[in-house]
Amino acid sequence: MLGIVESGFWKTVVETMQEGLMLVDRQGRILFVNKAFEGIIGYTNEEVIGRKCDVFECDRCFIARADGKNKYCALFKEEEVRSSECVFRKKDGSKVHLLKNAAVIRDENEKVIGGVETMVDLSRVLEKDKIIATLRQQLNSREGFQGMIGSSPVMQQVFDLASSAAHSDAPLVIYGESGTGKEILAGAVHQISERSEGPFIKVNCAALNENLLESELFGHVKGAFTGADYSRVGRFEAANGGSIFLDEIGDLPLVTQTKLLRVLQEKEIERVGDHRPVRIDVRIMAATHKDLHQLIRQGLFREDLYYRIGVIPILLPPLRERLTDIPPLVESIIKRIDASTKKSIPRISRSALDLLMQYSWPGNIRELINAIEYAFVLCPGGQIEPRHLPHHLRGGMPSVQSGQVPVPVNVNDDRRRRLIGALESTGGNQTRAAKILGVSRVTVWKWIKKYNIQLGAQVSSGAG
Repeated sequence: MLGIVESGFWKTVVETMQEGLMLVDRQGRILFVNKAFEGIIGYTNEEVIGRKCDVFECDRCFIARADGKNKYCALFKEEEVRSSECVFRKKDGSKVHLLKNAAVIRDENEKVIGGVETMVDLSRVLEKDKIIATLRQQLNSREGFQGMIGSSPVMQQVFDLASSAAHSDAPLVIYGESGTGKEILAGAVHQISERSEGPFIKVNCAALNENLLESELFGHVKGAFTGADYSRVGRFEAANGGSIFLDEIGDLPLVTQTKLLRVLQEKEIERVGDHRPVRIDVRIMAATHKDLHQLIRQGLFREDLYYRIGVIPILLPPLRERLTDIPPLVESIIKRIDASTKKSIPRISRSALDLLMQYSWPGNIRELINAIEYAFVLCPGGQIEPRHLPHHLRGGMPSVQSGQVPVPVNVNDDRRRRLIGALESTGGNQTRAAKILGVSRVTVWKWIKKYNIQLGAQVSSGAG
């Protein structure tokens, strides 16, 4: 391998290349970089020779380690040509987007002796893409926000606040019922922020086992606990340089809340089983459908953490409070489903749309999407009619006049009634009931507890 590096003719060729080039040995130690690479990254050949290539903090490597791949370089594990977009950290600390092609190098006996990577700077391409995206956003600003649809006054207020929040690095918390699009809004904020080139890492705090949550968030070292056969990078480290989205933060255990508070204060984390702090640069965005003030009163949520994460609060309204957005939402959903199926169902009848406008949508947009998908199954073609909609939309559910907001006190009664109906129709199967209602299985489980619904031979609602 060293003989190849010392070949004068070879060096003459690679020094004339416009693409950056780097040679590494099997341990990831740098053997050579050409002048184009020096120009892209800022390091000279002499400054990096002998150092491991993680000096460039490639985001692809961080993500691979977060997924539990403890091999130093996936290139040598798979031994095939790899092409991907990635982000390197330059000598001055700034980041650069690259198109990287990598391949192994073999000797005359077909033994792998190293690897070669070529890089193309994508900065100019990304700048043009950002200009195009900005123009598209300006063109669509009257109707929505980064793919989110809504022209109602209440949604325009949400979009204006989200746009302002994107220009800040302060922690953001999004409040809203299940199915309102909290994760989509957080992703939209990330995409137009200065961190858009960095990763957007999502964590559902309610879906993770409490014993595994800290390891998932902060990582762990080998031997930290039974089964920890290798060190693992946590979600916070994987999000370095970008944003992390903590969904259902109201379900975070108090012990983990304390550690999260330190992350916010100190900008560093400690892996499970290790006491050495790791500096991170991450924007925290959170979401919850719960009342955090009530959780604080119950001693289930730290008040100091509440003020730390809630610097910028955004309330995402339920669909029943923005009924005028239903027609454009339905149009968008129909276009998306129509394009992905062999059926031609380009529209919905006025009478069917009126039924959708009269429903209170406890499952919000997620339930609306499921209702249209259901209609596509029943509708043979042409347009969606009332008979193609789910039965509960045609069964005399509480109605509201178009453009008006239903009385909130009816929402719990409506939700309980629908939940019982869904459970009865599925024989108590919570997963299938969740699909009918357009919510997650975790949400169905929480509603069962909230409304004291008894699951047995016959589903029934308990008192209260």
